[in-house]
Amino acid sequence: METELFIGGTWVPASSARRFDVLDPATGDVIASVADGGEADAIAAVDAAAAAAPGWAATPPRVRGEALRRAFELMTERADELAKLISLENGKAVVDAKGEVTYAAEFFRWFAEEAVRVDGSVATAPSGANRILVTRRPVGVCVLVTPWNFPAAMATRKIGPALAAGCPVILKPASDTPLTALAMAALLAEAGVPDGVVNVLPSRSSGKVVAAMLRDSRVRKLSFTGSTEVGRILLAQAAENVVNTSMELGGNAPFVVFADADLDAAIEGAMLAKMRNGGEACTAANRFFVEAGIADEFARRLAQRMSALVVGPGTDERTQVGPLVNEDTVAKVDALVSGALEAGASAVTGGSRPSGPGFYYPPTVLTGVAPDSAILREEIFGPVAPIVTFTGEDEAVRLANDTEYGLVAYVYTGDLARGLRVSEAIEAGMVGLNRGLVSDPAAPFGGVKQSGIGREGGHEGLLEYLEPKYIALDW
Repeated sequence: METELFIGGTWVPASSARRFDVLDPATGDVIASVADGGEADAIAAVDAAAAAAPGWAATPPRVRGEALRRAFELMTERADELAKLISLENGKAVVDAKGEVTYAAEFFRWFAEEAVRVDGSVATAPSGANRILVTRRPVGVCVLVTPWNFPAAMATRKIGPALAAGCPVILKPASDTPLTALAMAALLAEAGVPDGVVNVLPSRSSGKVVAAMLRDSRVRKLSFTGSTEVGRILLAQAAENVVNTSMELGGNAPFVVFADADLDAAIEGAMLAKMRNGGEACTAANRFFVEAGIADEFARRLAQRMSALVVGPGTDERTQVGPLVNEDTVAKVDALVSGALEAGASAVTGGSRPSGPGFYYPPTVLTGVAPDSAILREEIFGPVAPIVTFTGEDEAVRLANDTEYGLVAYVYTGDLARGLRVSEAIEAGMVGLNRGLVSDPAAPFGGVKQSGIGREGGHEGLLEYLEPKYIALDW
């Protein structure tokens, strides 16, 4: 297991010689010590990426695609090994980790195929005076900043399109989960990606190293997945050099269930939308709005399903819900639930943090949640389902839209016309209609309002790393 920085195709220690510990969320024990990159290392990574940029941009699209295809094959071959690593440093149940590896690898396969689809156009100007030739060029050196909740998938969702487009990258992974990112660097090198095209910079000084790279005029793209609060700071820093940005930020997903919905399907969808990754997902259902006539039955059945889940170390094959990633995360979840209970909510199941080692929180269902509770305003990022009732379609849409976020929403109804009507009315970049899962490498993933800028996945994800170039000519 590599634990140094990966810069220019070489494993190197931090220039300061500093290191930081990576913890097992199930126990709090140290599992590895990783090189702690600083500002000098960040500039060294930019040097390496800038040196590799011309050659990679000139590499035939088919060759770039084949490297990504080989990376997909290597990830698939080593799925169990990668899943164990993800589970060890992130805490998620190994079954979730295996699902993440499959999902992550698909981004390499999708963008391996997209690499040869960088198109252009030729048209005649309306005046007839000249031709309009439009080509697409790689944007240049890219800084990719990824979160801890999907340490493999968030990396491949950015690396895949960047490499397909012909851009070199510097990946700054979350300091809670750097080991998966370093494993990805080794895998991509083995797949034939040239030195300097992929660089990985673990660091505890995230703000300083990213700021240093954004100040470098050679950096032309920033792609960030994380909180809206940090996204605002990075947008301001990127503005100094007018750096192209893509932002996948916070979410506060509504899960709306109408009385005419198939309740069995709605419960299954709720379990998937809420409990995928233990609730630590920006796409997780955060607010459950259930029509009053079925709310009690929905809460009872959801609580029954959630209370039956096996909680334990993520690396245990029997575990269905692992620990949260760190102390700050579990403390935040506990505070949100405690605040809701103090304001009058009731816990149908769960509702309090267990004693003992590890960053565990039990699957929890709350009813009677006050409309102004913080738990309805903030991303929970844990296995908690607060339920609020509504009495009509207009109220459901109003409640769903009562947030600064707009990443994803879920709607369950037996009336297709209503489903499409509500899906259009909800302010979100993505909607799962009678589905508890929306993520797909072939689909454009992203939000509106304060949930982000740009899209990842689909052909749109490739375009984020390309810039159109217009040439006026006659013939």
